[in-house]
Amino acid sequence: QVRLVESGGGVVQTGGSLRLSCVASGRTGDTRVMGWFRQPPGKEREFVAAIPWSGYVTRYADSVKGRFTISRDVRRRTVYLQMDSLKPDDTALYRCAFSKVYNEGPPTTSREYEYWGQGTQVTVSS
Repeated sequence: QVRLVESGGGVVQTGGSLRLSCVASGRTGDTRVMGWFRQPPGKEREFVAAIPWSGYVTRYADSVKGRFTISRDVRRRTVYLQMDSLKPDDTALYRCAFSKVYNEGPPTTSREYEYWGQGTQVTVSS
């Protein structure tokens, strides 16, 4: 079993920055990709970013490209999401997830992720 715990959320003004962290524990040996998803109030969950443990490639949603950066620390079993130039539309519950799948790149659909954290709330005020 894999346990994921997120932290780093909070309230920030438009244009501000936050850095989310997700620490993994348990049997992470068969996982291949770490991802971040978010669910805005009243909306569906959506993909944000993903990175494999190798770190060779990253994948981002178009809405966050150039503003968000995903990274990982293999030794600490931690994945980060640096969020800059935040906008009110970025307000959401952010959850990290781990996947065993890596086909032609990091998966972007939530059904391909087996393990999920509880999430950390990000609120961007205008």
